[in-house]
Amino acid sequence: MKISKWAYSIEEGPIEPVYVYEAPVRFWHWAQCAAFFMLVITGFLIGWPPIANYATTWDTYFFGNIILLHLVCGMLFAVLMLYRIYWAFVGNKYSRMIFILPFWDMEWIKGIFGTALYYLFLNKHPKEYVGHNPLAQTAMCLMYVLGSILIILTGLGLYAEQWGWDTGWMSWFGWVTAWLGGPQPVRTFHHLLMYYLLIFLCAHLYMSFREDIMGGGTQVSTMINGIRFFKEPIRQPGNEDIPPSDIPNASSANKA
Repeated sequence: MKISKWAYSIEEGPIEPVYVYEAPVRFWHWAQCAAFFMLVITGFLIGWPPIANYATTWDTYFFGNIILLHLVCGMLFAVLMLYRIYWAFVGNKYSRMIFILPFWDMEWIKGIFGTALYYLFLNKHPKEYVGHNPLAQTAMCLMYVLGSILIILTGLGLYAEQWGWDTGWMSWFGWVTAWLGGPQPVRTFHHLLMYYLLIFLCAHLYMSFREDIMGGGTQVSTMINGIRFFKEPIRQPGNEDIPPSDIPNASSANKA
């Protein structure tokens, strides 16, 4: 099976299953998902505190527990991101896709527009990709990775403020507060980044489930077992309207 160098699109058959996501990447994906879910819930509660102290604050410590859970999940989120960056150096070539955008490759750039037209129902048969398609890769890099790094830095900046300027935390992350102009801008930016990541999450879920149902390759199960299976033979220019059974390599595709 011939795969393009930078876009990771399938150029020629016979198509076969490909081991794409290694176990550490899959673990990171689901652990990060759980941590983010808890951060969103506790973040909302911190922004709009519930009236739940039916006894004295000292007896319930309800809001303090919310903040503690948010801090623990935030630290876990940061550690997982560092772990994922490390694995991008030691893992397979697909583990680096969300950190590197090959904008120098015209095939990859064309894939962004081709995939966008496909998601808008204007392109019936896009190319099949072994890793992330170019549009998903761009969203992962510019929205999830960049958004995660920024929300981690602003979160650490807010945490450092609790310790004061003469502490190690402020010596490491006090520049965030100074750069954004004060505690409140940091808090506002941190809050807006949560919505930025939620927008990405909605697009990510739509793309994943839509492609799993309508596309030629598996998506959701790939992040469980790591293997991408292809359900259809390769669509090349000129055979878009040919029944799958009449396309070369169709038998190989069905076996995969």
